[in-house]
Amino acid sequence: MTIKSQNITAVAHRVTATERRAVNGHKGGVLWFTGLSGSGKTTLAFELEQRLFAKGYQVYVLDGDNVRHGLNSDLGFSPHDRAENIRRIGEVAALFAEAGNIVISAFISPYRDDRKLARSATLEGFHEVYLSADLAACEARDPKGLYKKAHLGEIADFTGVSAPYEEPENPDLEINTGNLGIEESIALLIDFIDNAFGVSRT
Repeated sequence: MTIKSQNITAVAHRVTATERRAVNGHKGGVLWFTGLSGSGKTTLAFELEQRLFAKGYQVYVLDGDNVRHGLNSDLGFSPHDRAENIRRIGEVAALFAEAGNIVISAFISPYRDDRKLARSATLEGFHEVYLSADLAACEARDPKGLYKKAHLGEIADFTGVSAPYEEPENPDLEINTGNLGIEESIALLIDFIDNAFGVSRT
Protein backbone atom coordinates (compact mmCIF):
# COMPACT_ATOMS: atom_id res chain seq x y z
CA MET A 1 0.00 0.00 0.00
CA THR A 2 1.27 3.48 -0.89
CA ILE A 3 1.74 5.80 2.09
CA LYS A 4 0.70 9.35 1.18
CA SER A 5 2.02 11.04 4.32
CA GLN A 6 5.45 12.62 4.01
CA ASN A 7 8.23 13.24 6.54
CA ILE A 8 7.19 10.44 8.88
CA THR A 9 9.43 8.00 10.72
CA ALA A 10 8.42 4.83 12.57
CA VAL A 11 9.38 4.97 16.25
CA ALA A 12 10.34 1.81 18.14
CA HIS A 13 8.52 0.91 21.36
CA ARG A 14 10.53 0.49 24.55
CA VAL A 15 8.41 -2.44 25.76
CA THR A 16 9.24 -5.59 23.84
CA ALA A 17 6.87 -8.34 22.71
CA THR A 18 8.72 -10.71 25.04
CA GLU A 19 8.11 -8.42 28.02
CA ARG A 20 4.42 -8.09 27.18
CA ARG A 21 4.10 -11.86 26.85
CA ALA A 22 5.75 -12.40 30.24
CA VAL A 23 3.23 -10.09 31.92
CA ASN A 24 0.14 -11.27 30.02
CA GLY A 25 0.89 -14.98 30.03
CA HIS A 26 0.33 -15.26 26.27
CA LYS A 27 1.45 -13.85 22.95
CA GLY A 28 -0.49 -11.12 21.20
CA GLY A 29 -2.23 -11.90 17.94
CA VAL A 30 -5.45 -11.93 15.94
CA LEU A 31 -8.24 -14.47 15.68
CA TRP A 32 -10.04 -13.41 12.51
CA PHE A 33 -13.56 -14.86 12.42
CA THR A 34 -15.06 -14.99 8.93
CA GLY A 35 -18.32 -16.49 7.73
CA LEU A 36 -21.78 -15.61 6.52
CA SER A 37 -24.16 -13.41 8.48
CA GLY A 38 -25.77 -15.70 11.05
CA SER A 39 -22.82 -18.10 11.24
CA GLY A 40 -22.19 -17.17 14.88
CA LYS A 41 -19.26 -14.76 14.62
CA THR A 42 -20.53 -12.17 17.08
CA THR A 43 -22.06 -14.71 19.48
CA LEU A 44 -18.87 -16.74 19.71
CA ALA A 45 -16.58 -13.70 19.76
CA PHE A 46 -18.19 -12.12 22.81
CA GLU A 47 -18.65 -15.42 24.63
CA LEU A 48 -14.99 -16.24 24.04
CA GLU A 49 -13.89 -12.76 25.13
CA GLN A 50 -15.81 -13.07 28.40
CA ARG A 51 -14.35 -16.48 29.22
CA LEU A 52 -10.78 -15.54 28.36
CA PHE A 53 -11.02 -12.29 30.31
CA ALA A 54 -12.26 -14.20 33.36
CA LYS A 55 -9.05 -16.25 33.14
CA GLY A 56 -6.91 -13.11 33.11
CA TYR A 57 -6.15 -12.87 29.40
CA GLN A 58 -5.74 -9.53 27.67
CA VAL A 59 -8.48 -9.88 25.06
CA TYR A 60 -10.71 -7.60 23.01
CA VAL A 61 -13.41 -8.06 20.35
CA LEU A 62 -13.59 -5.97 17.21
CA ASP A 63 -17.11 -6.52 15.84
CA GLY A 64 -18.43 -5.47 12.45
CA ASP A 65 -21.52 -3.58 13.61
CA ASN A 66 -19.69 -1.83 16.46
CA VAL A 67 -16.85 -0.61 14.25
CA ARG A 68 -19.27 0.71 11.63
CA HIS A 69 -20.81 2.94 14.31
CA GLY A 70 -17.52 4.77 14.77
CA LEU A 71 -14.25 4.25 12.92
CA ASN A 72 -15.91 3.07 9.72
CA SER A 73 -19.17 5.02 9.89
CA ASP A 74 -18.27 6.65 6.56
CA LEU A 75 -18.30 3.31 4.68
CA GLY A 76 -21.11 1.46 2.94
CA PHE A 77 -21.23 -2.10 1.60
CA SER A 78 -19.97 -1.74 -1.96
CA PRO A 79 -16.96 -3.94 -2.83
CA HIS A 80 -14.67 -0.91 -2.51
CA ASP A 81 -16.07 0.09 0.88
CA ARG A 82 -15.95 -3.50 2.13
CA ALA A 83 -12.28 -3.66 1.16
CA GLU A 84 -11.50 -0.40 2.97
CA ASN A 85 -13.49 -1.59 6.00
CA ILE A 86 -11.37 -4.72 6.28
CA ARG A 87 -8.11 -2.86 5.56
CA ARG A 88 -8.73 -0.47 8.44
CA ILE A 89 -9.73 -3.27 10.80
CA GLY A 90 -6.67 -5.29 9.83
CA GLU A 91 -4.44 -2.37 10.82
CA VAL A 92 -6.32 -1.72 14.07
CA ALA A 93 -6.22 -5.41 14.97
CA ALA A 94 -2.47 -5.46 14.31
CA LEU A 95 -1.96 -2.55 16.73
CA PHE A 96 -3.94 -4.33 19.46
CA ALA A 97 -1.93 -7.50 18.83
CA GLU A 98 1.35 -5.59 19.00
CA ALA A 99 0.23 -4.28 22.38
CA GLY A 100 0.02 -7.90 23.53
CA ASN A 101 -3.72 -8.47 23.22
CA ILE A 102 -5.57 -11.43 21.79
CA VAL A 103 -7.83 -9.71 19.28
CA ILE A 104 -11.04 -11.46 18.23
CA SER A 105 -12.16 -9.90 14.97
CA ALA A 106 -15.73 -10.74 13.91
CA PHE A 107 -16.38 -9.63 10.32
CA ILE A 108 -18.03 -11.32 7.35
CA SER A 109 -14.99 -10.22 5.30
CA PRO A 110 -16.29 -11.98 2.19
CA TYR A 111 -13.30 -11.54 -0.13
CA ARG A 112 -10.11 -13.61 0.05
CA ASP A 113 -7.87 -10.76 -1.10
CA ASP A 114 -9.17 -8.52 1.69
CA ARG A 115 -8.51 -11.20 4.30
CA LYS A 116 -5.00 -11.68 2.89
CA LEU A 117 -4.42 -7.94 3.27
CA ALA A 118 -5.62 -8.10 6.88
CA ARG A 119 -3.25 -11.01 7.50
CA SER A 120 -0.32 -9.06 6.07
CA ALA A 121 -0.71 -6.44 8.81
CA THR A 122 -0.10 -8.98 11.60
CA LEU A 123 1.80 -11.70 9.71
CA GLU A 124 2.57 -14.76 11.88
CA GLY A 125 0.23 -13.58 14.65
CA PHE A 126 -2.84 -13.77 12.39
CA HIS A 127 -5.14 -16.80 12.58
CA GLU A 128 -8.09 -17.13 10.20
CA VAL A 129 -11.08 -18.90 11.77
CA TYR A 130 -13.78 -19.96 9.32
CA LEU A 131 -17.24 -20.41 10.80
CA SER A 132 -18.60 -22.58 8.03
CA ALA A 133 -22.34 -22.72 8.66
CA ASP A 134 -23.87 -22.91 5.19
CA LEU A 135 -26.34 -20.45 3.70
CA ALA A 136 -29.37 -22.59 4.53
CA ALA A 137 -28.43 -22.76 8.22
CA CYS A 138 -27.73 -19.03 8.39
CA GLU A 139 -30.99 -18.13 6.65
CA ALA A 140 -32.91 -20.40 9.02
CA ARG A 141 -31.44 -18.52 11.98
CA ASP A 142 -31.57 -15.00 10.52
CA PRO A 143 -31.26 -13.44 14.02
CA LYS A 144 -31.42 -9.86 12.72
CA GLY A 145 -33.98 -10.47 9.97
CA LEU A 146 -31.42 -9.42 7.38
CA TYR A 147 -31.86 -12.32 4.95
CA LYS A 148 -35.58 -11.67 4.82
CA LYS A 149 -34.94 -8.01 4.01
CA ALA A 150 -32.30 -8.95 1.42
CA HIS A 151 -34.67 -11.32 -0.39
CA LEU A 152 -37.31 -8.57 -0.41
CA GLY A 153 -34.79 -6.25 -2.05
CA GLU A 154 -34.62 -3.95 0.98
CA ILE A 155 -30.86 -4.51 1.45
CA ALA A 156 -28.49 -4.23 -1.50
CA ASP A 157 -25.13 -6.02 -1.78
CA PHE A 158 -26.01 -8.54 0.93
CA THR A 159 -23.46 -11.34 1.23
CA GLY A 160 -24.83 -14.73 0.24
CA VAL A 161 -27.89 -13.27 -1.48
CA SER A 162 -26.91 -10.42 -3.78
CA ALA A 163 -23.16 -10.31 -3.12
CA PRO A 164 -20.61 -13.15 -3.10
CA TYR A 165 -18.80 -14.86 -0.24
CA GLU A 166 -15.43 -16.41 -1.05
CA GLU A 167 -14.76 -19.28 1.33
CA PRO A 168 -11.29 -19.50 2.90
CA GLU A 169 -9.09 -21.99 1.06
CA ASN A 170 -6.79 -22.86 3.97
CA PRO A 171 -8.18 -21.47 7.24
CA ASP A 172 -6.13 -21.96 10.39
CA LEU A 173 -9.25 -23.32 12.07
CA GLU A 174 -12.66 -24.28 10.67
CA ILE A 175 -15.71 -24.73 12.88
CA ASN A 176 -18.97 -25.90 11.35
CA THR A 177 -21.29 -23.76 13.42
CA GLY A 178 -24.24 -25.12 11.48
CA ASN A 179 -23.76 -28.43 13.29
CA LEU A 180 -21.90 -27.50 16.49
CA GLY A 181 -23.35 -25.60 19.41
CA ILE A 182 -21.80 -22.75 21.37
CA GLU A 183 -20.12 -24.92 24.02
CA GLU A 184 -18.56 -27.26 21.47
CA SER A 185 -17.36 -24.34 19.36
CA ILE A 186 -15.90 -22.49 22.36
CA ALA A 187 -14.05 -25.64 23.45
CA LEU A 188 -12.41 -25.87 20.01
CA LEU A 189 -11.49 -22.19 20.09
CA ILE A 190 -9.94 -22.31 23.56
CA ASP A 191 -7.89 -25.37 22.64
CA PHE A 192 -6.67 -23.56 19.52
CA ILE A 193 -5.81 -20.42 21.51
CA ASP A 194 -3.83 -22.35 24.12
CA ASN A 195 -1.60 -23.68 21.34
CA ALA A 196 -1.48 -20.69 18.98
CA PHE A 197 -0.87 -18.03 21.63
CA GLY A 198 1.46 -19.96 23.93
CA VAL A 199 -0.85 -19.57 26.93
CA SER A 200 1.02 -20.13 30.19
CA ARG A 201 -1.71 -19.17 32.71
CA THR A 202 -3.18 -21.92 34.86
